Amino acid sequence: MTSLSNRLAIFFTAASFVLGGCADKSSTPITPAVVTGLAVSRSSLMQLPNTVDAVGTVHARESAVLSAQVMGRVLSVGVHEGDPVRARQALIILDDAQARSDVARAQAEVAASDQQVKVAASQASLAQSTLVRYKLLRDSKSVSPQEFDEVERRAQAATAALEAARSQGQAAQAAESGARTAAGYSRLMSPFAGVVVARHVDPGAMATPGMPLLEVERTGPLQLQAAVDESLLGSLKQGGAVPVQISAISSQPIQGKVAEVVPAADPASRTFLVKINLPAVAGLRSGMFGTARMSGGTDHPVVVVPQSSLVTHGSMNGVWVLDANGIASLRYITLGGKHETNIEVLSGLSAGETVVLSPGDRELGGKRIEVQQ
Repeated sequence: MTSLSNRLAIFFTAASFVLGGCADKSSTPITPAVVTGLAVSRSSLMQLPNTVDAVGTVHARESAVLSAQVMGRVLSVGVHEGDPVRARQALIILDDAQARSDVARAQAEVAASDQQVKVAASQASLAQSTLVRYKLLRDSKSVSPQEFDEVERRAQAATAALEAARSQGQAAQAAESGARTAAGYSRLMSPFAGVVVARHVDPGAMATPGMPLLEVERTGPLQLQAAVDESLLGSLKQGGAVPVQISAISSQPIQGKVAEVVPAADPASRTFLVKINLPAVAGLRSGMFGTARMSGGTDHPVVVVPQSSLVTHGSMNGVWVLDANGIASLRYITLGGKHETNIEVLSGLSAGETVVLSPGDRELGGKRIEVQQ
């Protein structure tokens, strides 16, 4: 019994030494690694105007849809999408066989009406001469009143026939003019110098009146056409400046000017079409996507940090944030718009927090940052 008690006493004594050694080792403070040579900054609040983005598409300020005005088979299409065109350049030729036939028929009718006018004029002249002679005979009592009345009636009828022939001649000339105009519709020409932006027909197709065949945009200044909510109309003035972001050509907005607000609203979306003239910028083309930033009310505060503090891990953005002891930890944040050297932080960071500038690819988690003086 004494032997067992001695062995237990030895076991518990040894265990107490082991546990005591572990407790001493765990209570030893760990000194974080120190990183020097870095600069820091504080997130801050920036007052920004309340804005609303209106998306739209870049268009030429002037465009035209060339449509068929007569029925006819398409004989040739001389251009493709993207081709430059001159003013009055023939772009599409339609079969004009029927139009030429109509012109020939109208010309024949004009010739026939001219001949009818000549005959009617001769008859009217003869009838008037006869009437003059019969007036002399009537005055001398050489003809009866009945005979004179008959001659006078014939003269009046001849004059009326001449007027009718002349009217028919004018109608024939108008028909010829219309036929010639219709024949001209077989050649579709560009109304101005520009670029073909859409081609809807190929040779061999049958064109019908009103059918769109080509779309041409005038070479020159462009504009953004965007749908704007009706609540923003009060802030839009003709000639007013509007920043426009065209991501395809630049990360910086360009300054546009409101050219027109179409007065009719879309009843489904309650939006108005706004046309914003754009300056000449290298690379800007019709069809590009753009965003116009409209003022939507009073200013509001947003948290911003220097863009140089950002670190990117895949599709996520973050900043190294220092606590009260200068220990760094990575904080993932949601970003907003850029403002010169700063960028908005929509979530993940409060104003007044300390962030590391230009951290590069360094792993700073858990390390103490000694701020560069």
